[in-house]
Amino acid sequence: MEYQQGTLAGYEVREYLLAKWGRTCAYCGRTGVPLNIDHIHPRSRGGSDRVSNLVLACIPCNQSKNATPIEEFLKAKPALLAKILRQAKAPLRDAAAVNATRWALWRALTATSLPVTTSSGGRTKWNRSRTSAAKSHTLDALHVGRLDAVTGWPSIVLVAKATGRGTYCRTRTDKYGFPRLQLPRIKTVRGFQTGDLVRANVPTGTKAGVHTGRVAIRTTGSFNITTRHGTVQGIGHRHVRLLQRADGYGYATHSETRVRVAFPPPPEGGGIHSGGP
Repeated sequence: MEYQQGTLAGYEVREYLLAKWGRTCAYCGRTGVPLNIDHIHPRSRGGSDRVSNLVLACIPCNQSKNATPIEEFLKAKPALLAKILRQAKAPLRDAAAVNATRWALWRALTATSLPVTTSSGGRTKWNRSRTSAAKSHTLDALHVGRLDAVTGWPSIVLVAKATGRGTYCRTRTDKYGFPRLQLPRIKTVRGFQTGDLVRANVPTGTKAGVHTGRVAIRTTGSFNITTRHGTVQGIGHRHVRLLQRADGYGYATHSETRVRVAFPPPPEGGGIHSGGP
């Protein structure tokens, strides 16, 4: 009841339909245009507001169909009619998988005696739209759940990416699967391993300067260093200093636009209605 009649009811339904119908018009397949919510079986003819009776339609198709039964509207396109009716009743597979496990996860979390609440991606996007925040992982994490106010967010964020710890395979193959070259049997050269975070201070030559990034070792002692600006090749090991051992993750920073906003709590009420999602 709270989901169907609460503040975010219409907003959540739009987000679900955008994912389910691939942000395209169900009738003509147009994308990148304003989309309305259309009732497969018109409400004026007894159709309900159930999600299984809703599709996305561009404005021309929505106006052309109007209150016409879908069987009559698509009588010249039986294949499309069958596809729409079949897809309308099919649940989102990802959503079904999440629904099958979320309450088990919730029970495990509540067993820790910590305060636990549930929310949805639709609410996160709704919160973000109220603050005019850009779409990013950082700002999504900030806007999760029920919020009363957001006063700001960091200008620089740390990004951690799983990079792995190398490979046990010491042979490279060609496209036919035959051995092409062999890799060294040891992973450490001059005290460095591929993936280590290093800083190279090269005093002279074409590569003169300070280069900070991930190193790719070579048995010759001439290493490659991948920085945020690209890869610098052929740097001698004597110029390289270790900053951090490779731990299976890559770390980087990027900026977030700093914005300060404040807004009131969400209003009460809401419901499902037609309009452009």
